[in-house]
Amino acid sequence: MNIKEIKGGVCAPHGFKANGVHCGIRKNKIKKDFALIVSSVRASAAGVYTQNLVKGAPVIVTKKHLTDGFAQAIIVNSGNANTCNSDGIEIAEGMCRMVERVSGIPADDVAVASTGVIGQKLSLEPMLGHIDELYDGLGDNSTAAAEAIMTTDTVRKEVAVEFVLDGKKCRIGGIAKGVGMVCPNMATNLIFLTSDVEISPEMLQKALSEDVKSSFNMVSVDGDQSTNDTCCILANGLAGNAEITQKGAAFKRFAKALNYCTVKLSKMLAKDGEGATKLIECKVKGAASLKAARTVCKTVIKSSLFKAAMFGADANWGRVLCAIGYSGADVDVHKIDVTFISRAGEVKVCENGYGLDFSEELAKKVLTEDEITVLIDLKSGNYSATAWGCDLTYDYVKINGDYRT
Repeated sequence: MNIKEIKGGVCAPHGFKANGVHCGIRKNKIKKDFALIVSSVRASAAGVYTQNLVKGAPVIVTKKHLTDGFAQAIIVNSGNANTCNSDGIEIAEGMCRMVERVSGIPADDVAVASTGVIGQKLSLEPMLGHIDELYDGLGDNSTAAAEAIMTTDTVRKEVAVEFVLDGKKCRIGGIAKGVGMVCPNMATNLIFLTSDVEISPEMLQKALSEDVKSSFNMVSVDGDQSTNDTCCILANGLAGNAEITQKGAAFKRFAKALNYCTVKLSKMLAKDGEGATKLIECKVKGAASLKAARTVCKTVIKSSLFKAAMFGADANWGRVLCAIGYSGADVDVHKIDVTFISRAGEVKVCENGYGLDFSEELAKKVLTEDEITVLIDLKSGNYSATAWGCDLTYDYVKINGDYRT
């Protein structure tokens, strides 16, 4: 299957427009904080959300609005999470009603999301003062929307691909924000995906729910699960393919293209973790089960000691073995091989659970690169998995030491 990367983000699929503006929630006037994504027609919709018992009001409202499997717009603010607020539901519903007022799209067909500080009141006033500007500026402005959902992100995160179904050119696009409080269960921070594929709500939900298991659920920046994690996808059917209503070749092609986008965004989220200087990819092979493979690679990239070693370019492979040992996965510790890989080369540091003589100079070069792969061979089966994380730096503590103030 040929999947071609294209430009356009969430506006790449036919029938989608977006925009982002500064409305005043954030004190910095040069930073956008208000975004809108709209489909020209009602679309199939699916979502996955945080499993944290403390949930942001927008998560509750979006889940309710997507109950029937359809939506037409997504409205988002940054700078305030609208979480743990007594009037949170009222504010989230009010944001949806704003969209209805300017666009005519029923409020119940609007998904809503917020990101930022927890426990601070969010007022509708600044958004009401800029909703007309936001709506009137809708166009091929995926970049503006991507910028508007950022918090401590240092770079915007966009992706779009083109592929063929039933002889029709189809597209999927996406934007995301991440950086901190990233260790999800069913989603990661805020991710919004769009597609012009014709697919039933049931199959769209099935595709997304299955996909996150190998993409967003395999990302960790700091081991903290957010209260507002939302991953939402709209598919409006304007590509003209035969509707996907069951599993088969077309569903597999759509799922593959979706996974291309979600993995790309996952890597962006991990690489731009708060204070991060390196993307750490952990690949596990030879596991006795898929669960074991996922557990091992996720545990390694979550290890604070290992993450700190990667920041210092220190080939302290013992921290990898240590993490595997407490992961809870069923492994034979006397079979484990560990290799560090980057653009600078590769160095095998552990074989059959024991250390090898290796060049510290080469290891330093390998681990000084900004993208590093840790390859772990458990030699106990045929299952594999990949997880993404980042190094742990001084800046992470600085950012989170005064995040609220």
